Amino acid sequence: MKFSQRTKVGAAVACAASFALIATGCSSAGTDNASGDNPIELTVTTFGSMGMADLYAEYEAANPGITIKANNIDTGGNARTDAFTKIAAGSGLSDVTAVEEGWLGSIMDVSDQFVDLSDYGADKIKDRWVPWKLAQGTDADGRIIGYGTDIGPEGLCYNSKAFAAAGLPTDRAEVAAALGGADATWDSYFALGEQYQKATGKAWFDQSGFIWNSMVNQMDEGYYTADGELNVVDNADLKAAWTKLATADSKGLSAAQTQWDWNKGASFTDGTFATFMCPGWMLGVVQGQVETAGGDATGATAGWDFADVFPGGATNWGGTFLTVPTQSKHPQEAADLAAWLTDADQQVAEFKAQGPFPSVTAAQMDPALAEATGVSAFFNDAPIADILTKRADGVKAQFKGPDDSTIQEQVFGPSAISLDQGVSGDKAWDDAMTLFDQLITNK
Repeated sequence: MKFSQRTKVGAAVACAASFALIATGCSSAGTDNASGDNPIELTVTTFGSMGMADLYAEYEAANPGITIKANNIDTGGNARTDAFTKIAAGSGLSDVTAVEEGWLGSIMDVSDQFVDLSDYGADKIKDRWVPWKLAQGTDADGRIIGYGTDIGPEGLCYNSKAFAAAGLPTDRAEVAAALGGADATWDSYFALGEQYQKATGKAWFDQSGFIWNSMVNQMDEGYYTADGELNVVDNADLKAAWTKLATADSKGLSAAQTQWDWNKGASFTDGTFATFMCPGWMLGVVQGQVETAGGDATGATAGWDFADVFPGGATNWGGTFLTVPTQSKHPQEAADLAAWLTDADQQVAEFKAQGPFPSVTAAQMDPALAEATGVSAFFNDAPIADILTKRADGVKAQFKGPDDSTIQEQVFGPSAISLDQGVSGDKAWDDAMTLFDQLITNK
């Protein structure tokens, strides 16, 4: 029997509803089931392009008495500020609160502010996820505090029209080969960028922050060692990567764009830069930026594509978890909703909507994932699911400590901007170390 996607989603909703009844009966929370006579409103806070907006109505239809009030914050950084403000206040967190991988380490410092999802059915479904994703969402005491939504294997977004203008290959396989294929390095990426810059006089990448973030995520140990010790001062690998990036900046390869603005999307449509760092969840961001600037996948604004290649090899940037704060008055119902939103059919639907790549193995293997989608069509019908599946091969989960996002955004963030503004690599590194002392060592 062949099931339509709609049928499969409906079946999954029914399963979730059944699971909710079973789990509620076993729950220590003892909350009453929602019904027409006992309505429950669940609040959900997500951020960025998670692709969940169209799923809430499905869940409400299958669970009479439950309504969902959703709030989507523009960026993960702003979502972090929102979450920690409400943790400090002791109120205001949504029943289901999305947590980004980059600040998961700081959430683990206050993991007792989140329910152990094992008390609400997690032990029955924990085999869904790739093992390292489940491990990331588990605290030091073995409590599962987050259900994984997506992971962020990275490929390379590139503007094929810009490549053509420079005489570079435009076919995605040829682009990957030009960068070195499986052996692509940051040196080969920047070398091709120099060739592009000399041919066109234009920048190769949008700004230095995302390049730096990708470089750090790629290391076996980033700002922390694998056993949780700070790993920044006198870290030769970090300094070498910084110097490599600074050298590229000095050659005019950065367009010095403002992150998350990009001239209100116009810089994606006017050839300001030619390449862009693209974890799966970023694909929807690129499409959204082009659309914000009035463009689409046709005519003068067409040209963005997605290649199965990344400088330095496999890496993961980001990915999200759905948590249930202890502030929730409906932890069982919230956990059931989080479980449903992260199940395979829903992760496929989220991928089709905005491109976040599933962390659930059944979703990764679902043939529906490989079908052309809105996101794929935007990227010149690139086989995005197939590419991201290949890009996920070899990814290792890097330990993220409690100050990881602070180091990335507030220690190295200003210095990455200064590189784009012409400050020397050594001066920008020293400035970062000064901030590290102020914000981390002596906080």
